[in-house]
Amino acid sequence: MVNEVKSYEFDEIERRHQERWRAEGTFEVSEDPARPKFYCLEMLPYPSGDIHVGHVRNYCITDVITRFKRMRGFNVLHPIGWDALGLPAENAAIKRETHPEAWTRGNIAGMKAQLQRLGFSYAWSREIATCDSSYYRWNQWFFLRMLEKGIAYRANSPVNWCPSCLTVLANEQAEGGLCWRCKSVIEIRDMEQWFLRITDYQDALLDDMDDLSAWPDRVLQQQRNWVGRSQGAEVSFPLEQGGSIRIFTTRIDTIYGATFCVLAPEHPLVDQLMSEASKADAETLARLRGQDRRARLAGQVEKEGLFTGRYATNPFSSERIPIWVGNFVLMGYGTGAIMAVPAHDERDFEFARKYGLRVHPVIQPEAVGLDGATMAEAYTGPGVVTGSAGFDGLASETAIEKMAAHASAQGFGGVKTAYRLKDWLISRQRYWGTPIPVVYCDKDGIVGVRDADLPVVLPKDAPFTGEGGNPLEKVEAFVKAICPKCGGAARRETDTMDTFVDSSWYFYRYCSPQTEDAPFDRAAVKYWFPIDLYVGGIEHAILHLVYSRFWTKVMKDLGLIDWAEPVARLFPQGMVHKDGEVMSKSKGNTIAPDDVVKRYGADTLRLYILFAAPPELSMEWSETGIEGPHRFLLRVWRLVQKHAAARSPDRDFGELSRNGLALRRRVHQTIARVTADIDERIHLNTAVAALMELTNDIYRLEERLEGASDAAALCEALDALVLLLSPFAPHACEQMWSDRGHPKSLVDEPWPSADETAMREDVTEVAVQVNGKIRGRVLVPSGADEAAHEALALAEPGVEAHIDGKTLVKAIIVPGRLINLVVK
Repeated sequence: MVNEVKSYEFDEIERRHQERWRAEGTFEVSEDPARPKFYCLEMLPYPSGDIHVGHVRNYCITDVITRFKRMRGFNVLHPIGWDALGLPAENAAIKRETHPEAWTRGNIAGMKAQLQRLGFSYAWSREIATCDSSYYRWNQWFFLRMLEKGIAYRANSPVNWCPSCLTVLANEQAEGGLCWRCKSVIEIRDMEQWFLRITDYQDALLDDMDDLSAWPDRVLQQQRNWVGRSQGAEVSFPLEQGGSIRIFTTRIDTIYGATFCVLAPEHPLVDQLMSEASKADAETLARLRGQDRRARLAGQVEKEGLFTGRYATNPFSSERIPIWVGNFVLMGYGTGAIMAVPAHDERDFEFARKYGLRVHPVIQPEAVGLDGATMAEAYTGPGVVTGSAGFDGLASETAIEKMAAHASAQGFGGVKTAYRLKDWLISRQRYWGTPIPVVYCDKDGIVGVRDADLPVVLPKDAPFTGEGGNPLEKVEAFVKAICPKCGGAARRETDTMDTFVDSSWYFYRYCSPQTEDAPFDRAAVKYWFPIDLYVGGIEHAILHLVYSRFWTKVMKDLGLIDWAEPVARLFPQGMVHKDGEVMSKSKGNTIAPDDVVKRYGADTLRLYILFAAPPELSMEWSETGIEGPHRFLLRVWRLVQKHAAARSPDRDFGELSRNGLALRRRVHQTIARVTADIDERIHLNTAVAALMELTNDIYRLEERLEGASDAAALCEALDALVLLLSPFAPHACEQMWSDRGHPKSLVDEPWPSADETAMREDVTEVAVQVNGKIRGRVLVPSGADEAAHEALALAEPGVEAHIDGKTLVKAIIVPGRLINLVVK
């Protein structure tokens, strides 16, 4: 029975089903030990204003997977929240002469409405905002536990100071010598700051990567490089004016070839050694300090240096060698100083040739004699030690052992494991963050606030002028405190925490956001963890993703959990580009999802974003590209509406025609393909492509079907198409499912299973050409020989008319693919 096709009123359909989901609490869940769980999460958004379609891509990916998993029988947790503290809100509030909380809450309301209009399947009852004191009190609670364990500590340290934001930044937030927020040039200042001892966990951060088999190698490699563990030796080079330079090397076997030392521009000795530097040298030093640290580390900037005018002594050879400052040495690795051995290190060689410094080989490869004056490049391989006094003749490996032992015995060095990772600086001199819960007492020193007095709440009346440093310092009622230990007068800490603290553990709070006496319910997190799929940008590889792994390890040591890694599978999604650049507000090239939804509907926007490119790769936004997915959705709508009244409750496929068999085969092949594309590969674009192909096949075959069994196959095909499409276009599919006469919501239906028997290619459709032009198609049994192919082709009625009365010269046959009859 063919129905009159009703129009696709997407706005009414989408709003109606969204309201139904909200009213029925469709996506709310609780722990159910009888069912397998699936915890799916995207990195929580920062409420900086309206979302654009670049953000939407991330949410679409997780929504497809969570809807799919729910239909597969999993108990799915898919929560959402807001990373709501931080400098952007405070800066925006200053600019707009408002309070950062008012600005943040307004943005949250707007973004929440946008997400709900797109139909994402969030468990909204678990929504959190990190600016709620009910959330950040637990940041403070964790801090106090870390203070008790010695993980949190205060120390004087050279720090990255942003003169525009008037706050300290972690090394990761000051790459390139620029503030990651406002891009101002960073200054180096000595200040008392709060740190978390992440270096206590540097080996665990590396070694536990063995358990992260479902993380991309590129993310793990970035983290390995950031932690930067190396086995080597540390050696002191005495300075002529007293003191020494402590260097780290992985090739102590080359130490007799050290012809100069190099200090990182940020090394604390540099200012002392260059106290009498010329104005030009001082300017050069400042420029070197401002260069991008990642680019320096990766060798992406030209090697530059300055001679300090000072000398050190090689403790092995007693040779006097010059001390240089070089931009290819970084404070974040080893000691921030190196012995330069240009004959056996590529960077040192390039630097030495540029500045005319001596090249002295001390490792000779087999059958080759190296001459420092004529070497065209450094020799970095192993060999036999020469020119190294009592170590001559040793193989490199043996020399490394013996030289490290000698340095230890003589008291000027020894074996050392070096790391690039530094402790996490969490102090920020701004208002809109979690107050650090300590007071300073003249009698008792630093004293933690009592748990019973948490949270230490941000005062509402802090002045926001953008001038004069931390607004909290100006609120007398906040600064004046009572010492919890002695009851005397005390001064409250006015620094707030780095907002990466907020995002390091938020996913645990989702498991029990209403818990009041602990950061989370232990039974709930034990049920839901680890996160089965975490989706977010690759740019978070060495910030959020390192910190969150560290935080989980700390929680394990505190006895709160019994696992060491929070995320089982990580999926970094690609960025959305427009006009060749990443879509962002700062570039003015954003597209509001509201405009697209108003014109095409949420389902079309979701389909386009998911179809345009593989989700792990970047996609280019195209105003015309969205038309294709919209036409596809309309084709599916018309097809289903046309056959909305078709029913086949028994689904008896006993007497299928060849077209009925072909349809069932394509349906079940598509089920298998879409299932694998979503579940295993997360190739969502090819899953949509497969559904487009299936739609074409149904259109092609629908008029050729005959009998009850074929009618059953058509009903199966229509239902399967709607079910398979539903994670991508849930609103339209809910409506089509209902129009097909199904009483329950589609989200409660089981995902279709592929029938291996139906998928089997018992026969293959083969095109038949006559003199190179297609004149018909035949169904050929699998495994048929060429003679059978030819006989079927000659008997095909559509072919007979083109060969009648002609002589068959030859038959060109590609079994299972093509038959070409050559006649004359």
